[in-house]
Amino acid sequence: MSTKQRGVPSSIWEFFCSLKLTIFSLISLAVTSIIGTVLQQNLTRKQYLAVFSKDTYEFLNDLQFFDMYHSWWFIGLLVLFCINLTCCSIKRFPRVWRIVHHPNVTPTEQQLKAFSNADERLVKGDIKTVAEKMGNFLAENFAAAKVFEKDGITYLYAEKRKYARFGVYVTHLSILVIFLGAIIGNIYGFKGYVNIPEGGSVSQIWLRNVEAPLPLGFDVHCDDFSVSFYGDSQRPKEFRSVLSIVDGGEVKIDHRPTVVNDPLSYKGLTFYQSSYGPAGAGAVAIKVKVRGEDKADAFTLQRGETAELPGGDRVKVVDCTATFRNFGPAAQLAVTSRDGERQIVTVFKNFAKFDEQRNGKYIFTLVDFNQLYYTGLQVTKDPGVMVVWLGCTMLILGCLVAFFISHQRMWVVISEQKDKVGVRFVGTSHRNQPAFELYFDELKYKFRDALSQD
Repeated sequence: MSTKQRGVPSSIWEFFCSLKLTIFSLISLAVTSIIGTVLQQNLTRKQYLAVFSKDTYEFLNDLQFFDMYHSWWFIGLLVLFCINLTCCSIKRFPRVWRIVHHPNVTPTEQQLKAFSNADERLVKGDIKTVAEKMGNFLAENFAAAKVFEKDGITYLYAEKRKYARFGVYVTHLSILVIFLGAIIGNIYGFKGYVNIPEGGSVSQIWLRNVEAPLPLGFDVHCDDFSVSFYGDSQRPKEFRSVLSIVDGGEVKIDHRPTVVNDPLSYKGLTFYQSSYGPAGAGAVAIKVKVRGEDKADAFTLQRGETAELPGGDRVKVVDCTATFRNFGPAAQLAVTSRDGERQIVTVFKNFAKFDEQRNGKYIFTLVDFNQLYYTGLQVTKDPGVMVVWLGCTMLILGCLVAFFISHQRMWVVISEQKDKVGVRFVGTSHRNQPAFELYFDELKYKFRDALSQD
């Protein structure tokens, strides 16, 4: 193989191992993720055209900005980042493996001088006796030491938490596992939606941008729906559905409350409370009595329905609402006399005597307003979610090990120095050097005390 041929694979390898590629990939993923957050994903064409012009919509749709996380270019960025991360890990792993499993137990004089944490003493005695003292010193204050000899010099080597060096690789692997789970979810999972009116049930859902419904294989029944608001406003405070699952004619889940942060799961599908809306016309309960009389008649009417009043007159519900200008439930009634005269009357639930001030023939009271709702559910299937959770757990453990646990090493080098014994004590840590320096300073005093003992 020629030099040029060897150079091309090497250049490609260095490109995928480069820090510049890592920075480019991370910035690109961050910017595109912002786009995916700003542009609402997976809406219908009609919904997008209500916001964008046709040309803008076609341009953004061609770029797959409306389904960005499934686009070829976003997945390509993820793959590029994964390759870069894998190559960087492979390139640096052999060096770390050698440090952990084949440490330098007999450093040279030049290497010893490079240690910033060091202390040196000259003592009387022989090398064997001093080595025993230093062995006991390391065992009591740090870790059990191994003894090596080279060129007439005795080396004591001790270390702690050597496998902490692999924490960063657990972190790298966890990111790949998370991406793998996301890919599994994208390929084999789906996201759909369904609207169920109160008292109704469905056995199929609709997927985004798919015309045909997807059968569930079981029935989802909405037993009840309720919504509460902040004060007298229309801002929803909480909306909740009570759902039941019927599978094969058997109730598997009965009257399960479902709110925004508490979804319902069954057979790998998760039903999230997503939205709600009115289902059909609301119904109002009204009472009417002839002015001056005590007898009152009660009616329950939906919007557009008509009822006959005493004396042959008629009342029709023209409109009704759960709240009218922060006044609460209200209804607009059309009262038609027998001779065709028509009068519009407005009544409020929170102001029961409001219509008495009209001085009309009839006095109307709005007793209650009942609006049926449908519950909007988002239905997701994500077979990769457990893989993602595994990756997240690995990520947490890897970060804890990588940032909070350090590989610490100590050497005691013993050699003859004329009629005395020279003892050099050095140490290093691959993380959190300032804290290790404080720890080593304390050990130096114990080191000196150990040498001074007879």
